[in-house]
Order: sequence, then C-alpha cells, then structure tokens
Amino acid sequence: MSLKPGKHLFGPDNAELLVHTQRTGAAAKAGHDLTISVTSWSATVDVGENPEQTTVALSADGGSLRVREGRGGIQSLGDDDMASIRQSIDEEVLKRTPIEFRSTAVQTDGDRLQVRGELEMLGKTVPTEFDLTVGDDGELAGEATVKQTDVGLKPYSILFGTLKVADEVRVTIAAKL
Repeated sequence: MSLKPGKHLFGPDNAELLVHTQRTGAAAKAGHDLTISVTSWSATVDVGENPEQTTVALSADGGSLRVREGRGGIQSLGDDDMASIRQSIDEEVLKRTPIEFRSTAVQTDGDRLQVRGELEMLGKTVPTEFDLTVGDDGELAGEATVKQTDVGLKPYSILFGTLKVADEVRVTIAAKL
C-alpha cells in the first residue's frame, strides 16, 4: 500500500513515537535497556502529486519523554526509578528543549519513503536518514538511529562511567493511516 497524496497528521492520539536505549560498560548487567515514550509530539507527511513534492516534518517536546519499560538489570524498575530517569532526561540530558526534524529530500519507492533531512536538538543540527514503510494493513512504520554524540549529547553514565547509555539510540514510529 502506498500513501495517498495529501497531508497525513500524526501524534500521540494515532501513533507511537518511542526511543530505545541500550546499556553498556563494565556494570551493564546492573542497568536496564529502556523503552521511552514521547508523549507530546506531532508529525506531518505531506505527499505531493509528484513524488519530489513530498515532505516529512516532526516536532517533539523534549520534556515529554516517559519511561515505559526497562529490560534487564539486577532488579526491575520501580516507579521511583522511572521518575528519577525522567528527571535526569529533563534536567541533564535534553533539558526540556524541543526536538525538530525537517526533510530535505524524500524518495518514494512503492510502499517505502526514503527520507533525508535535518534533526535539530539542543541547538545543533545534524543530517539524518530513515525509511518509512506502509504495510498492506495501513500501518506506517519507521526507524532511525541517532548517535547522541553527533547532536552534542554526552551519553548518560553513572557509577563512575561503568554503567552508561550506549551512544546510539533507536527511534521508532508506528501509526495507523
């Protein structure tokens, strides 16, 4: 299935935007791989009559990330742990700043959109590429890998750096058309 021409709007009401982190370091067994929901965001896929006219844009509130799940670790994450992680993301990592993506080129290939553009975080803009696919059931899905150091973030660490978040995080989107 391919996207029909027109403006397609997405956000928390009809789609899911997730950030997936992994742990690394000598004490990685103590930490958790996290799935984090972005709870305040909007995206537009504007499909033009000509494929060259297609654009993709996303805006996310950097203060709206909430831990959904923690896998691994010595013990499961409790509510206090999740609140502490949220506070660290808000105050130390993203500092509640907006996150923006704007496409610079979109190529369509049947049910797939190859998207290139610019990701802006913490005042720094970096090139980013990802694919969006449309399934036969009308599901829109995509995944991008963001290297934290590319956008000026130092991967979060504790225990004197023996437990840290891996530099690369995976961002996924799933929506129903």
